[in-house]
Amino acid sequence: MKNIIIIILLLIIGALGFILTKGSVAPSTDGRTNVVLNKDERDLVLGEMRQFLISVQGVSAAITNKDLKTVETLAHKAGMAAEADTPGALLQKIPLGMKTLGFGTRGLFDDISAAAKEGKDPLELRKQLDALMNNCIACHETYRLPEPIENK
Repeated sequence: MKNIIIIILLLIIGALGFILTKGSVAPSTDGRTNVVLNKDERDLVLGEMRQFLISVQGVSAAITNKDLKTVETLAHKAGMAAEADTPGALLQKIPLGMKTLGFGTRGLFDDISAAAKEGKDPLELRKQLDALMNNCIACHETYRLPEPIENK
């Protein structure tokens, strides 16, 4: 009896792990993976992406102006601190690869913030920002967020 309970628990854990890593996805006609979200979830993710772009532009301008305090502040706001309000239900729908890129990007913002706080050379900060942008490019090359189909 004990072995059956263990097997059932392992199956449940495995199923949950599969759901959390696969996410809510469907094939796309352009070779990318559609991440299927409802309207509010899609709007939230697109808003986060816009905020990433705004943060990248602000950090870039601050690096150009050698304003390390602004780099530190803007990068920190776009780092993992911004992830606190993300709904758990949304995270379940995001495939593992997209979560990895998103959390990685937030982590890179935190790295830039820490480097600015340490007074690193702006050229080093620029290189870190360039590396961060590779995550954005990889995500946009791999995933898409189609408009939700509404039942009428």
